[in-house]
Amino acid sequence: MIRELHTRFGRENIGFLWIMVEPLVFAGLVAIIWRFLKGPEEHGIGIIAFVVTGYIPITLFRHGVSRSVSIFVANSSLMYHRQVKIVDFVLARFVIELLGSMMAYVFIASILMLFSEFPIPSQPGMLVAGWALYSLFVLSLCLMIAPLSEMSEVLEKFMPVVTYIMIPFSGLFTMASWLTPSLREYLLWSPFVNAMEMMRKGIWGDQVTAYYNIWNPLACSLVAGALGLALCRHVRRILTVE
Repeated sequence: MIRELHTRFGRENIGFLWIMVEPLVFAGLVAIIWRFLKGPEEHGIGIIAFVVTGYIPITLFRHGVSRSVSIFVANSSLMYHRQVKIVDFVLARFVIELLGSMMAYVFIASILMLFSEFPIPSQPGMLVAGWALYSLFVLSLCLMIAPLSEMSEVLEKFMPVVTYIMIPFSGLFTMASWLTPSLREYLLWSPFVNAMEMMRKGIWGDQVTAYYNIWNPLACSLVAGALGLALCRHVRRILTVE
């Protein structure tokens, strides 16, 4: 992780703190734009807090997935060390992105609370559980995408497009209770939506109506994670260390 931080951010300026600044800037700019376009509230919820709580997690997904592409080729020289396993590359980059997203989340929430733009979490346990399930699913996707990107160059070209296509299915723009029952039923198939609903329930509590099923993201994470580990083992056998 330390090697990865030095490689990406160096030791100049604020150094590794850029892992927090990147999602912070994205979430802040989008929140400001939404504030001017939609006004201070939507469905009785502060628009700035709503955007921030959705955009920082989706940034974790987008950055985590993009950093997993071709990760083994970029770090193949480290495979000369027997202590280094192929999964370590994925875990190191994912943990860095996770720490950066969580730092940005806590920082911007604390600042917005001072200006009464962010509520004190009503159910902290629910918020943490939602974050945990969301992060677990992103990690499972990274474990799958990393080896698949080594097996097919086409995936590398399509990943930026796929991350944008996934945004409407992430729960970023709306809550399930704001949708029609038929549309809600389809959207709740997404593990991202279930975890996002839990996070927002943890923040606003009884002020919102949340729809979620904890077994959806948990089961999807276990299946995707098991498949990803199997693919990583397969790629390790055919990976050429240069």
